Amino acid sequence: MTHDHDLVLRPSAAQTEAALNPPPGRNGGDLVVETLSGLGATTVFGLPGQHALGMFDALRRSSLQYVGLRVENNAGFAADAYGRITGEAAPLLLSTGPGALTSLAALQEAAAASAPVLAISSQIPTAGLGGGRHGYLHELPDQQASFRGVVKSVHTVRTQSQIPSALAAAWESALTAPHGPVWVEIPQDVLLAETSLPMVTPMDATPEDVVPRPELTALAAHLLSSAARPAIIAGGGVVRADASGKLRRLAERLNAPVVTTFGGKGAFPWNHPLSLQSWLEDRHTTDLLEDADVLLVVGSGLGELSSNYHTFKPRGRVIQIEADLGKLESNHPALGIHADARLALAALLETVDERPDPTAPERVRTLLAQVGERIAAQELTLEQDVLASVRRALPDGSPSFWDMTILAYWAWSAFDPRRPNTMHSAQGAGGLGYGFPAALGAAAADPTRPVLAVSGDGGALYSIAELATAKQYGLDVTWLIVDDGGYGILREYMTDAFGQATATELARPDYVALAESFGVPGIRTTPGTLEADLSKALATPGPTVVLLPAVLRMFAPTHLDG
Repeated sequence: MTHDHDLVLRPSAAQTEAALNPPPGRNGGDLVVETLSGLGATTVFGLPGQHALGMFDALRRSSLQYVGLRVENNAGFAADAYGRITGEAAPLLLSTGPGALTSLAALQEAAAASAPVLAISSQIPTAGLGGGRHGYLHELPDQQASFRGVVKSVHTVRTQSQIPSALAAAWESALTAPHGPVWVEIPQDVLLAETSLPMVTPMDATPEDVVPRPELTALAAHLLSSAARPAIIAGGGVVRADASGKLRRLAERLNAPVVTTFGGKGAFPWNHPLSLQSWLEDRHTTDLLEDADVLLVVGSGLGELSSNYHTFKPRGRVIQIEADLGKLESNHPALGIHADARLALAALLETVDERPDPTAPERVRTLLAQVGERIAAQELTLEQDVLASVRRALPDGSPSFWDMTILAYWAWSAFDPRRPNTMHSAQGAGGLGYGFPAALGAAAADPTRPVLAVSGDGGALYSIAELATAKQYGLDVTWLIVDDGGYGILREYMTDAFGQATATELARPDYVALAESFGVPGIRTTPGTLEADLSKALATPGPTVVLLPAVLRMFAPTHLDG
């Protein structure tokens, strides 16, 4: 009697020959790049270092495209963006100790945004593992401990035969919902030693689906079908799961207004009659969501920004669909459904009833009019005009990447991304320096579309070295730098809180001249010429810097009212 688990795939004659006679001159680094190719990777990001040279030497014997950045954290941001754009795990090759640790802020952002990044770091020689304090260059007592609280999973390799399986397990972890960064470390001697192992053949590391429990989706469908005032909050999980089409069909069937979180920009059409857009930092929106008798939250943990700084207090029944088990009911009691957003929405669409409600579009129009009146009363014409100029200049379908700067905070609420998965920012972890290196990663992922990066002058200095990367690889990124003389939003916060600002004013270079010194065209623009200058830059292949000297103000918050 034959059982399925007794079946063994027999190698072909060619595979047997290749296994018996592997190419000479290969090392552990070759096993890394062969495994990555076998898993489906085509592009890797990183920065070489002494312990990691075995991996980088192997790149020249592979078909992988390498994009080398100048700072490890920026390489991590580029890999993050590549993962967001493609939905594939983006390999990030790093060295030991300082090189590895410099990537931590980028990996935190990838974790917060559910971006699949496969970080592969070297380690000190195997003899030094275990915290024995041998004094190796770059030695840490426990390198992976620095990453364990940031990434989804950590994997330490000690022998060459472990490399393919460890990388496959990490790849699967990165792409299992919720997506996220993972960490693999391989000692220097393992990477450098010549190997007699066969070449790695294509591998299957397909992640398991996170499927909703049917009794939960049945109850959710009943609650939504019988609701009097349903509403939907759509988060980044909808975008990561490519579920915006299913979300739209569900909202239309229920006639439920939809607001997208800042991480969920593009999950729902901006100008749809049921779209509340993204005005989460507005009490009018908070009030409408609190008034919903059934609130469906898809792909969001309802964290600080998504809950109007935790002032949101729902009065109705909450249904929360979330792939990250730790976020279920972490902020509000709910019918928690642990599932990938796409699969859960598909299950709801199978059973939810049509719910006519001709009043829903009117409630949406009223809400948006109230928001518009509140903003109009604050005399913020310059800010709105600048954002509108950016929107008109950016081609539909072109992605944009926003640093932590005042114009980005405006964009979270007021920018129409027009298509799903095209607007990205560092709002997950909130670190500076994201916009430009992330845009470079997106340009490497899809060179057919121009990419926009937006930074303030403070954030720009975090990633100015990557102008060399943009020039070296001819990456089609237009970088808009809004120069207000310092950390503008911190200036506002400190002035409001303490009456004056401290440590927010910055000496800056001439960004146009600096760009030109890298061989990158630089344009100094004004609010009146911004649209034309941006349009020209985006239409010109290769990198360009557009400098806008302007002091922008943020609209007044509502979470402090009362």
